[in-house]
Formats: sequence, C-alpha cells, structure tokens
Amino acid sequence: MLSRVAESLFWMGRYMERADGTARILDIHLQLMLEYPSADEDAACRSLLSIMGVTDMTGPLTSADVATRLATDKTEPASIAYSLVAARENGRRAREIISTELWECFNTTSIALPGSVAPERHHGFFAWVKERSAMAAGIAYTTMNRDEPYQFFMLGQGLERADMTARLLATRDLAGTGGASWTTLLRSCGAYEACLRAYRGKPTAERAAEFLLLDQYFPRSIRFSVNRALNAVHQLDPVPVSSRTGVATGAEWILGQAISRLQYQPIEDVLADLPEAMDKVQESTSAASDAIKERYFPALTLPVWMGEAA
Repeated sequence: MLSRVAESLFWMGRYMERADGTARILDIHLQLMLEYPSADEDAACRSLLSIMGVTDMTGPLTSADVATRLATDKTEPASIAYSLVAARENGRRAREIISTELWECFNTTSIALPGSVAPERHHGFFAWVKERSAMAAGIAYTTMNRDEPYQFFMLGQGLERADMTARLLATRDLAGTGGASWTTLLRSCGAYEACLRAYRGKPTAERAAEFLLLDQYFPRSIRFSVNRALNAVHQLDPVPVSSRTGVATGAEWILGQAISRLQYQPIEDVLADLPEAMDKVQESTSAASDAIKERYFPALTLPVWMGEAA
C-alpha cells in the first residue's frame, strides 16, 4: 500500500484516540477544581497544560480558559476540536481504504462540532466526544479487513492510548492536593467495575495503579495498549532486522523497554514518583512514533536541479 495512505491511517487512529483521551483528562480536571475549591487554580491549569504539551502560557489562567483552549480551539494542536478535524482529514486522505460508514461518522462529528461550549455544558460535551470516538473506533473495528491498513490504524491507536493513559495518570498530583482519587481515575477510564471484578473488592491505590498500568486484559491499561501496538508492528514486519538473533529493533525495542521498566519495578516505587514514570512512558511512545515514521513513512527527497557549470 502507499506510504501516504498508511501514514494517514496511522494518524487517523492516533487523532481519534487523542480526542477521547483529552476529553477524559479535561473532565477530571474540572471535577477536581470543584472538589478542591481551595486549590491553586492557576498552578493546576499550568500543570495540566504542561502535561498536554502546551508551553505558551501567559497571564493568570482559569479552568474556563483551559477548557476553551483544549476543547474547542481548532488552532490548538492539543485540543479536542483539532484532533477531530485532523482525524477526518486523515480519513479523507485514506478514503479509498476506509468504509463509507466510518467516513460518514467522521463527517457527522466534524459538522456537529460546536464552536464554543458553555461551562455548564462541558461535561455533556466531553461525554459526546467519548461517544463519537467510541463509535468511530467500533465502526473501524467491524468494517476493516485485518490487513495492513487495519494494522497501521491499530498501531496508531495503541500508541496514542498508552500516551493518553499516561497523561491521565500524571494528573494525579495536578493541584498539589493529592489530585483526583484513584476511584475517579478508574471511572474516567471506564475501569472501575473491571477493577472491582479483577481484585474482588474495592481497590487500594496500589491495585488501582497496577490495574491501569500493567493489567494485560483491560484495553485501556498502558501494558495492553503497548502490546496492541507491538502486535501491529509484528504483523507489519514479522521478521526483525536482526533475524538470526531475534533482537528487537526500532519501535519494538523502544516499546518493549518501556513495558519492562514498569513491569519489573515494584508498584510502590512507581507510585513514589508517578509523574516521572509517566513522563518516561510518553517519551517512549514519542520515540516509537519517530521510529515508525522513519521505517514506514520516510520523507520524500525533492529533486534538486543542478545549474550548468560555468
């Protein structure tokens, strides 16, 4: 398949998941500000924007400012609106690959995207984003052949989900008040009931963190998401470059190392410095994305015309 189409499918999966993850993180932030009215709102907002990769912050910030910027500002690369529009654009570039149902889902979502959202409607807007993202993912899952296009889509989705779960967990100490409870974090990922069933009782902080980080069966855990990306890499390139030794290379090596760092470290040590651990996960997903780009989406070298010799 064409490299440009593969790249569009990869980023379509990433942007869909990014919109969903950003909605979940913003919902947590606004709920936290309601639960802790005495928290330093400006510091919490700056921390959140930093977690989301926004660096140009000037003047005092409020939750309303952050919600506007990260929800409906189409010029902000970290925003929900930007991600939804970008997912549709990448779907358009891969129109010959994706189904009509998926294309219509992207179009409907893009048309219905509001230009602004009143503060009292933020929660409803985030729920709508999660619903539309789940619908698009479900349509892709049920209408795409399990061939290369599907693997590129799953590769992008797996990487982005691991990254967004890491960002969500990094908000634990957002306002310097202990952050959102583990129960709230579990609920934001749709993981609360699954965690209760897994541990047969109310989860402790260690168990909740372990579940979101390392559970091999829950689709939103970092381990599951990275393994999904690794499986896609194996499907796309089943024979490693160093095939005689079986040594992992490129994205496979980066992602495997990221999982090993978490899996073979006591959960108490991870919790002791959770933001740093999640920063490392984000660095790994970013490095893996660069490795995938270099392997499958190389930048085209434009021809250079040499002038006649004097």
